[in-house]
Amino acid sequence: MSDTLVIDMQEFCEVVGMPAAFVIEIVEHGILEPQGRRPDEWVFDGASLSIAKRAVRLHHQLQLEWDGVALALNLLEELERVRAENRMLKQRLGRFLD
Repeated sequence: MSDTLVIDMQEFCEVVGMPAAFVIEIVEHGILEPQGRRPDEWVFDGASLSIAKRAVRLHHQLQLEWDGVALALNLLEELERVRAENRMLKQRLGRFLD
């Protein structure tokens, strides 16, 4: 897991304000990847909290189904990666132009 924070399924549901059925559904769509074999054994890291909150916003605000949310999150992640790469390339190019 990427963060030191680790919480169980019950606490995760409370923090993100989602019923367990929603959490199970977004795990099934690959939006979250908890540790553990079954929902009653799942534990989540801090990054999962952020992803879940973002997923819920997309689900409610844009009225997307969970598969649409998964796609949107993937595209947003790719966009951020491209932006970061663009910043790095601009910095490198700037050294040659100065």
